Amino acid sequence: MKYIEFGLGNTWFIRTETELEDGTEFEEKGIVKPVRFRSLYVRIWIGKTVVIIDLKEGFKKNRKVITRLRLFLV
Repeated sequence: MKYIEFGLGNTWFIRTETELEDGTEFEEKGIVKPVRFRSLYVRIWIGKTVVIIDLKEGFKKNRKVITRLRLFLV
């Protein structure tokens, strides 16, 4: 399965994350084709709270153990 992600906090602003059947995953810069659209979601990380708005599954809110802070200077 492929996930195309746009956003700050990743290695690249636009990246494709590919998840293989054996559970391993790797990421590549940009959009790697072919792409099969299944759903669109927005994930917002605020401290330890993650809010997910998914067109397929709706609204979800989770708590994470780790708080991450990332700073980008452009």
